[in-house]
Amino acid sequence: MTATTNTEPGPLLSGLPTAQHDGNIQSTAADPLPAKLFNEKGELQRPASQFRNWISRVPGARFSPEKGRYHLYVSYACPWAHRTLIVRKLKGLEEVIGVTVVHWHMSMVDSWRFVREGEDQGEDIEGKRGEDTNYNVGPDPLHIDQGVERLPDLYRLAMKGGKYEGRFTVPVLWDKKEETIVSNESSEILRMLDSEFEFVEGVDATRYKSVDLYPKELRQEIDEANAWMYERVNNGVYRCGMAKTQTAYHTAMTELFSSLDRIEEHLSSVSSSGPYYFGNTLTEVDVRLYVTIVRFDPVYVNIFKTNKAMIRTGYPAIHKWLKGLYWNEKAFGGTTNMRHIKGHYFESLTVLNPSGIVPEGPIPNVVGLDER
Repeated sequence: MTATTNTEPGPLLSGLPTAQHDGNIQSTAADPLPAKLFNEKGELQRPASQFRNWISRVPGARFSPEKGRYHLYVSYACPWAHRTLIVRKLKGLEEVIGVTVVHWHMSMVDSWRFVREGEDQGEDIEGKRGEDTNYNVGPDPLHIDQGVERLPDLYRLAMKGGKYEGRFTVPVLWDKKEETIVSNESSEILRMLDSEFEFVEGVDATRYKSVDLYPKELRQEIDEANAWMYERVNNGVYRCGMAKTQTAYHTAMTELFSSLDRIEEHLSSVSSSGPYYFGNTLTEVDVRLYVTIVRFDPVYVNIFKTNKAMIRTGYPAIHKWLKGLYWNEKAFGGTTNMRHIKGHYFESLTVLNPSGIVPEGPIPNVVGLDER
C-alpha cells in the first residue's frame, strides 16, 4: 500500500500510534467501535496510519514538491487534521496546496462526509480570530463526477480496486498527479510541509525559512516531548473518553493530569524567555499540543470526562500559552472553528452522547487575551 524509494526517509518513530492491528478494524452498524481497537484491559489502542509515503525534494523521489500537485482533505473538528492547517498557514503554503474541509458530522459507521451544495457550512460566528475558520468547506472539488460523497470513497479511489482494512481518517494528503493518498499520518505531513517546499513556485522562501518547526538544536527535545505528549495528552484524552473499564479510565486520567502538571511546570519555567513551549522558539510541539488544549475546556472536560480540572481555572501557565497562540498567531486562532469542533464531538459521538445535544458553555470557548 505504501511505496517508498531510497530517496524517502523512514517513518517517524516518536509520537506515533503504538498499536498495530491485524485484519479489518472498520466500523459497522453492529459494532461502531470494533473490539480490536481495545486491549484486554479495555484501553483504547489507536491504530497506526497506513499511508506513509513521503514528499521529498531529493531528485528521483516519487512524490516531489510541486505547486498545485497536492491537496489536503481535513476537518476543522479533528485535532490531527487541525495540525496540518496550522502548519500550512505558518509556512505560507495556501497558494501551493489546496484544502477541502469536510462536514463536522462524522458517522460512526461511514466516517466523514463532504458538505453538499447549499448546505450549512458551519460558519463559526465566534470565529473573529481569522478568515480561515470558514474556508473551503464544501463538496470534493477534485472528483465531482466520480461519486465521492464521503471520505471512504476517496480511500477506495486511492486503492484502485485493492482492499483497505484501516480506518478512514483525516488528514489526507492527496496527490492529484497519481490520484492516490500520499499520507494520512498527520505527524509526517507536518514534517513534509515544514521542510520540503522551500523552492517550489509560489512559495515565499523568506517567509518559509523564517518558520522552522523542527530546528536541529531542539530535535532531541522535540522528539522526547512529542512521544510522551502523544500517548498521555493528545491520545490521552481519547483514552479517557473511550475507556471500556473504570480501571482503564483511571489509568488514562492519572497519566493525563500528571502530564498536564508537567507541562504547567515547564511553561512556568520558560515563560520569561518567550510565549512558546521552548521559550522564544515556535516548534511543532506547540502545534501538536495546541490542538488538544484548545479543545479541552469546551469539549473534553464534558464528553471525555476529563473533569478533574479545566485549563482556564487549574493551569495558569498553560492557559496563558493557549491564549497567546489563539489570539496572537493567526495560523492558530484563524484555523480554530468551534462550531465544527463542538458540533462534531457532541453530535457525532453518539456512543458517548446519545442525545446529540451540544453544550452551550463554557462561555467563552477561549478566554480573551487579557482576561482570566
